[in-house]
This record gives sequence, structure tokens and C-alpha cells, in this order.
Amino acid sequence: MKKIFIFLLLFPLGNIYAQINFNDFFTDKVLRFDYMFARNSTNTQVFPLEFRQEQYYGGSKTQLIEPFDYGNFKYEVFDKATNKLIYSRGFCTLFQEWQATEEAKEISRSFHEVATMPFPKKEITFVMSERKGDGKFAKIYETDINPDNYFILRESPISANYSKVVDSGDPAKCVDIVFLAEGYTRDEMPKFRNDVKKMTDILFKAQPYNDYKDKINIWAVESPSNESGTDIPGENIYKNTVMNSSFYTFDVDRYLTTLDLKSVNDYAGLVPHDNIIILVNTSKYGGGGVYNYYSITAVDNTYSNTVFVHELGHSFAGLADEYYTSEVPSEEYYKFDVEPWEPNITTLVDFHSKWENLIDKSTPVPTPPEPKYYNTLGLFEGAGYSATNIYRPTFNCTMKSNEAEGFCPVCTKAIIDMINFYCE
Repeated sequence: MKKIFIFLLLFPLGNIYAQINFNDFFTDKVLRFDYMFARNSTNTQVFPLEFRQEQYYGGSKTQLIEPFDYGNFKYEVFDKATNKLIYSRGFCTLFQEWQATEEAKEISRSFHEVATMPFPKKEITFVMSERKGDGKFAKIYETDINPDNYFILRESPISANYSKVVDSGDPAKCVDIVFLAEGYTRDEMPKFRNDVKKMTDILFKAQPYNDYKDKINIWAVESPSNESGTDIPGENIYKNTVMNSSFYTFDVDRYLTTLDLKSVNDYAGLVPHDNIIILVNTSKYGGGGVYNYYSITAVDNTYSNTVFVHELGHSFAGLADEYYTSEVPSEEYYKFDVEPWEPNITTLVDFHSKWENLIDKSTPVPTPPEPKYYNTLGLFEGAGYSATNIYRPTFNCTMKSNEAEGFCPVCTKAIIDMINFYCE
């Protein structure tokens, strides 16, 4: 397949919130909030667990408020004295995916969650919001946090070996990616280190990451498991692993995840990081990726290379799945009368806010799935797990299939925008 070349205007993200001076409000450490999301398909509640201080804030010190409006949830941090917004992040969770399943209509469940932010110097107000069915955010939780509170845990972090595999510079001006070991015993840590190097090479060969190698730091945390591999419930295989990962998430055999956000973040917190990647020591096909949550990939499968890059598209850039024929936990994940927040799919409710202006006037819209349009940026029906009413930018893309030759221009732009956000 030929590559698609179009001109993309990349708007600088700097100075949007330049009035916020990091040093006025924050230190170089991290405030971590552990809590539970709970209830069912129609109701979400937040139950606080604990606050703790972590050692290394690795994010931008100028881009403190996320401008993308991505995610099914978001949290915002306000200076208590002035009510000024000083930090925000959008995110998704497995809880919200579970809410779209049939099980959630019958029972209630709870999921461990983690929110992180630079450690505040003064009292703050923390606000959690959920994107409702109309696509708009509504507040579901609020609390005040005093940074001097002695109930904020300041204990020594968990012990594990870690290393900086690629050093491109100051974490505040780079994207910091941390690889965590899952299903590797202590004796298998040399394999983990080799797998990290292998995945790093894959990442730096993929567009557009290869053009930004000098803006990406790579970390590796050697989190040892008692047993090698991961759980495969459908095959009655169960392993004692450090992050409790498992296939058959929501009873989809290839969906590899972990609900143990506490362990994931305990180990990730040993280093500065903007994005978490969990490498699972298994040859079974599968993986998962959730925006500003983590991505997870089996390392020894034939398709591990493409799965890794695909799942990172979810967790790092908020990209949606563009396929519509594979088994998924719910076939009603998107509402056709609401514009999805993800940048690479549309229901046409607000197509103008997406890639409408990038389509050549000679290209028919919707775009027929005919060979002459395979290398054309257009509007192809079928995406977001639905064969109708949801559209994608190109005939094929890394977010659609393992056979694609790379990201489409729309996904490429979203990744570049996110890299710039973390590096400015």
C-alpha cells in the first residue's frame, strides 16, 4: 500500500495556559490519589482510599491543563484560595468499559483507580467529572486536599531495579515512557531487558515516533513475578504475577488487562513517567490500551509488534479503535447521536471539528471502499465497533488492523499533538 501524504497544520499548544507558573503552585514531587469507581451501568460513584506522595513528577511544567477534551472522565485541580484551575487530565478506565457490558446492567462492581498530579504547595480542590450520555462532563466528586495533612503517606517506595534505557533529556521537556515487567521471574529479567529494547526499536521505527526520538525518554522497571506468564482463564491457566494480569477481560479471549492499578502505579512511581506500558511475558495474542491509564502487550506473539503500537495509540494519544468486525465486550459503546471525543472517528454530529477540512474536494463523502480510494483521506463507514453510522479517516490504519502499514494522517496528527503537549 502506498503511503498517504497530505499537509497537516500543527497548531502550537504552548501559551494556552501560560499564565500558570508551576513553581507558584507545585513542587517536583507527585500527589497520588487512590480511589474506587463503583456501581453499575447507570451510576458512577467515587470512594476515596488514600493519598500518597511519590518522588518524581515527570510531566511538563508549562502544559499543566490538558487542552484536548479527551477521555470519558477528567479530574481538575483548583487552587483553594483563588479557585483558579491549575491542573487537569482527561482519562478512561476499565470501569467505564465494564459499564457498557451486559453484566453491569445486572450487578454492581468496584474498580481500583489512581489519579496523579504534581504535589501542591497550597491547599487545593480536586474535582472529578464524568462524560455523560450527551457527551458533556458533569461533576461526580469533589474534595479539598491540604498538602500538609499527615495522613498523606510519605513512606519509602516499593523496591525494584530500574534503568533509563533511552535518555533524551529533562523529563519536563520529554515524553517519559516506562515499561513494567509482568510475568517475568527474577531469573527472566535479562529477557525483560531485551524485550524492552526490542519494543523501543519498534516504537522508534514507527511514524511519527521515529521523527521525535530525541523527545522521548524510555525507562524500564524490573517488577519480578513469582511465576512466568499470565492468567488465561478460558484455558484454566492461572499464574501468580506481580500485576495480576489476565486474558479474557470481560470474557473476550484476546483482551489482556489488569485491574490491579495499585501495583501498576506502585512500580511506575519509581521513575518519572507520562505513559505506562506493561510487557507481559507470553506468546498468546492480545493486549489492551486505555487513555491515560496504561497499555499492555504480550511480547512473544507474531503480532506483538503491531499490537504494541496500536495499544499505545489508545493509551497515549486517545485514539479509538477503527475496526468493527471483531468481538468486543459491548456493541453499543458509542451513541450515534453524539460526536465521539476521540480524534479519529466521527458520527458526523460534529464532523467539522474533526478532519472534514482536510478532505480533498474531489473525494466523495462518504467515501466508497473501492481500491482507487484506498490511499485517500476521506470518510469511510465502519469504525468504533459498528459497521454503520460511525466513520474513520482512511480505508486502513494501524488503529484498524494488523495489516496496515502505519497510522493515517489524522492519527499521526493526534500523536504529534500529544508529543508536543508533553514536551513544550
